[in-house]
Amino acid sequence: MEDLLLVVDPQPTFMELCPDELPVPGAEAVIPVINRILAGPIARAAVTQDWHHPRHASFASQHPGRQPYDQVALAYGPQTLWPDHGVRATPGAAIHPALDQAKVVLVLRKGFRQDIDSYSGFRENDRSTGTGLAEWLRAVGVRRVFIAGITRPYCVDWTAEDAAALGFESWVVTDACARLGPEAALAESKARLAAAGVRFTTAAGLA
Repeated sequence: MEDLLLVVDPQPTFMELCPDELPVPGAEAVIPVINRILAGPIARAAVTQDWHHPRHASFASQHPGRQPYDQVALAYGPQTLWPDHGVRATPGAAIHPALDQAKVVLVLRKGFRQDIDSYSGFRENDRSTGTGLAEWLRAVGVRRVFIAGITRPYCVDWTAEDAAALGFESWVVTDACARLGPEAALAESKARLAAAGVRFTTAAGLA
């Protein structure tokens, strides 16, 4: 019972189901992989859920003259601008209906503050505002966190790095994650995670 699978943002907004939002290549294909892990020995799971204000500060649409994937400086530091996505109470922001939630004991909504983005499940992008996830994990006795979902090297990797920094044994389940961006960015992030003590495994390793 010390283990938990943390599924990051398994939402249609990141899939071809919502082509006008923020589709990530291969995102929908990770759902069956995650379900196979959930059918295994891990007894508990938690889910993070992007839940943005319709005029969220990270949306390119809120910055005249800017385009998605531009970099801007916000009050808390550099921020990538994104297409509108994960807008609260929309179909795209829902948990994907195919995800097996039988073992899910927590759904944590992040990014709901209009002026701060949130990649990590543990901290907002200002790196000081916590989400309460670490405290909850400690309260229920979790020591080892296996992280899957959408997407590397953003929300999955930031979550994994924060988990390690906060004292949890942190693992990324590599074949249960989708990826956005160039291979070089993923390699750079993997090296940073390894230096932070994050470990890597596959779904088969959790069977």
